Amino acid sequence: MRIEPRQRSQYPLWLRPFFRSQQRRYGQVLLPGLLWARVPRLFAAVALLYGALDRRSSPLPPVLRSLVTVRISQLNWCRFCVDINSMTLARRAGSTDKVEALEDWRASTLYDERERVALEYAEAMTDSGQRVSEELMERLKRSFDDDAIIELTALIAFQNLSSKFNAALDVPAQGFCRLPGGERPGDGSAT
Repeated sequence: MRIEPRQRSQYPLWLRPFFRSQQRRYGQVLLPGLLWARVPRLFAAVALLYGALDRRSSPLPPVLRSLVTVRISQLNWCRFCVDINSMTLARRAGSTDKVEALEDWRASTLYDERERVALEYAEAMTDSGQRVSEELMERLKRSFDDDAIIELTALIAFQNLSSKFNAALDVPAQGFCRLPGGERPGDGSAT
């Protein structure tokens, strides 16, 4: 990592419950959280936005949300994000099949039409050399209502923020996802 987290005792007391929650949920405190928490107001803003996007009442199915976050993580070369989001996708999908096929999703039969158009939209938003075309927006509107498109757009924007932050600071994977055969997602041998 290019910037090291502080000692946990140096963070404000009001942030420590977040770290304990991560420790319980993941078995360890997440390195990006420790980095964002160096500036506590940023941490709070990012945590609130993430919570709004990954809520149970979202109009976007959990598997679709995870597919999009993993694909953006791959495109942005974020080792940490690919690792944790792949674990989440595998849990939500019930297998690692979609994780393993995601890098070449266009050639796979594992993804339905909604997932395909969402992945195409995520790639168009993530790659600064692309634009979101009217034709792509029309296909999105056939699969999602306007509010779901707003949520999908916000999720893609958030994941770009998160994965670019982590990639720039060289946040390593924390060992959350291991595919069959022992590969880790994004290590060049899998997704």
